[in-house]
Amino acid sequence: MQELIKKAGILVEALPYIQKLHNKTIVIKYGGNAMINEDLKHSVMEDVTLLKYVGIHPVVVHGGGPDISAALKTFQIESKFINGLRVTDSETMRVAQMVLVGKTNKEIVSLINQNGGKAVGVCGIDGGLIECEPLDTDAEGNKVDLGYVGKIVNINHRLLQNLTNDEFIPVIAPIGTDKNGQSYNINADTVAGEVAAALGAEKLIFLTDISGVQDKDGNTIYEMTAGKAADLIEDGTISGGMIPKVRGCIEAAVQGVNRVHIIDGRILHSILLEIFTDTGIGTMFTREG
Repeated sequence: MQELIKKAGILVEALPYIQKLHNKTIVIKYGGNAMINEDLKHSVMEDVTLLKYVGIHPVVVHGGGPDISAALKTFQIESKFINGLRVTDSETMRVAQMVLVGKTNKEIVSLINQNGGKAVGVCGIDGGLIECEPLDTDAEGNKVDLGYVGKIVNINHRLLQNLTNDEFIPVIAPIGTDKNGQSYNINADTVAGEVAAALGAEKLIFLTDISGVQDKDGNTIYEMTAGKAADLIEDGTISGGMIPKVRGCIEAAVQGVNRVHIIDGRILHSILLEIFTDTGIGTMFTREG
């Protein structure tokens, strides 16, 4: 009986969060070990499906770096990175699009549907969802030739709103296109941030393989403003592959997303723990003040 009462308490704790987030949009950047470990995969898809059933509108943006790297290795194409961004020539672009849209995206859609959700897989090419232009600077602002790596110009948020309002869960592959129809590979963290801002999302959640943003001593920072995050990038505390992720958090917060989170996706049901518990987990970003 005590165990049953404990379970009831968990539901009661979640009630005010369910009420607050009802009919609101939450964008989830799905990546890291949660895309590799089978138990974590199913945990994430269960979380996403549950959100939809309690009246919240989840939108999933996924990466797929390991899958792309494995495919490139099969085709004997070398992988190159500059500050966490993959250098993408024409051959790499073809492989990235094939993997992200044809393999990774459909696997995620299938897993959500197996859990009772109604997922629809899209990429930036579909309906002009993500319009972009070549990205010609690295994370430090230096001029660089990254090939077919895209900088987002516009998000067609109406397409996503139509899907979420019609009971579907959009699953977005980070491929965009320019006005001439050329495809571009886009950092998935950046896509998640821009999508969340365009939709006016209540929350943006990044699933990662770390407990959150860490200070110079390795301690997790549980809350910070967008300005503080920018300072940590400037002084080198945040570096490498974390830079585009945190920049995505900053941009989303500045553009109106109420709460942005970096959480440890290696924890089972980490999304539910963040959204529906009093303490939450990971690092939370807010606007100034």
